[in-house]
Amino acid sequence: MMDQSNRFSTRNVLADFFCGFTGLMRLLHGGRAASLQLIQSDSDDDSDSAWDGRLGDRYNPPVDQHPDTRDIDYSEIKEKILLETANLGPKADYSITRLLRQRQLGLCRNSSFSHGECSRVASHFLPNNFTCTDSYVQKAFCGIYSQDGNIFMSACQDQYIRLYDTRNGKFKNFKTIKARDVGWSVLDVAFTPDGACLLYSSWSDYIHICNVFGDVENHTALDLNPEERRFCVFSITVSSDGREILGGANDGCLYVFDREQNSRTLKIDSHEDDVNAVAFADVSSQILFSGGDDALCKVWDRRTLREDSPQPVGILSGHRDGITFIDSKGDARYLISNSKDQTIKLWDIRKFSPKEGLDASRMAVIQQNWDYRWQQVPKRALKKHKLPGDTSLMTYRGHGVLHTLIRCRFSPSFTTGQQYVYSGCSTGKVVIYDVLTGKIVKKLSNHEACVRDVSWHPYEEKIVSSSWDGHVRLWEYRQAEYYEDDLAAVNCKGMEFASVK
Repeated sequence: MMDQSNRFSTRNVLADFFCGFTGLMRLLHGGRAASLQLIQSDSDDDSDSAWDGRLGDRYNPPVDQHPDTRDIDYSEIKEKILLETANLGPKADYSITRLLRQRQLGLCRNSSFSHGECSRVASHFLPNNFTCTDSYVQKAFCGIYSQDGNIFMSACQDQYIRLYDTRNGKFKNFKTIKARDVGWSVLDVAFTPDGACLLYSSWSDYIHICNVFGDVENHTALDLNPEERRFCVFSITVSSDGREILGGANDGCLYVFDREQNSRTLKIDSHEDDVNAVAFADVSSQILFSGGDDALCKVWDRRTLREDSPQPVGILSGHRDGITFIDSKGDARYLISNSKDQTIKLWDIRKFSPKEGLDASRMAVIQQNWDYRWQQVPKRALKKHKLPGDTSLMTYRGHGVLHTLIRCRFSPSFTTGQQYVYSGCSTGKVVIYDVLTGKIVKKLSNHEACVRDVSWHPYEEKIVSSSWDGHVRLWEYRQAEYYEDDLAAVNCKGMEFASVK
């Protein structure tokens, strides 16, 4: 294996050599010199379907018809989700009709539905129809709701960040910000916890921060002072107090920037390849998660991190290819990771992987000789059996991860009890999985290119998808149309039910 210094020096020398070529040139690397190739990167005038995110037309992601639930069936997260969705206890009639009847008879606690019962009811009304859309000339890369759900932020390859007012059922663009110092595209965005500022990253030495409200834009460039000549922050997030910004970069390092000190306070050599995803484990912001192209998720304790001797508290291995995104459940115990091996995995950080797991993942990555950005998924990359030392609780299959760093997330606690995980897809869909069964419960289809980002409203049954077809779509539940004969049949059943009671 190539050591860190040699890996970076080789890439820098090659970058210098090719810097005179027209357009951006990319080096495909997997931490080893033997796999270096030269390709042309995404560009606005490149008509190739791969760069346009349209390989999904020729790729049908395999769906796991019988997911292996043996590990999750005996896990604590199963009990938590069943409790949060009022499904814990003996099997019973969980129909909406029965719930309404119980409330009518005063059998519900405090004469109203519990939070879990509300989540159970909401599961019958998952978004199924897009009701609103906005269109851009170029690819939509990022789209997220603010913590209170009142604002939606979208970032496009045209270098503009658009803010939408989502209060009271609206989806109205109220501000458009021209991003600064953008290389190729804005790659990640984040809100500060108070919703007053937004942050974005790109192929740049800086993370930028800008105010959300007000007529005057105040842009501030936060210098990470990297050593790499060509530098990119692929993933950013903000601590719960808004003070620290965590970023993952293409030099294999984690960066922590302190807003009060206005300086970088930590640079951690964390992965053997690009760091594509970072997240805080919970509101304490003391435990950090990172995921990289080395196929590993790493867990770090902020209180013991040292630049001179960075050591994770544990490593989670089981993926066969690079990780594109990480999302924390928010309880400092569980996280999910999306991967180029076409799976999402659920992890419990109390079950770290042994050394054989690290070795198995490393060997699997070395054996990958395809590039997910512009090639079809080879059959050998779709192996279902677990790697030795894989400590994941669950694996979800049925979505495609091609072209770009596609995101996955837990569904909101308030409306769903976090009983789902959902992901963008290279086939232009939003795919929603049941956490406990691993089965797909919903696919939202109306995009013509890959869906890179997805965001579920924290307090409403709404999902926004951001696609490389240039569309941002708002999905909501719409009741199916009924014919008079159907309504008559329902009324008859209702009368029979009443007579029995």
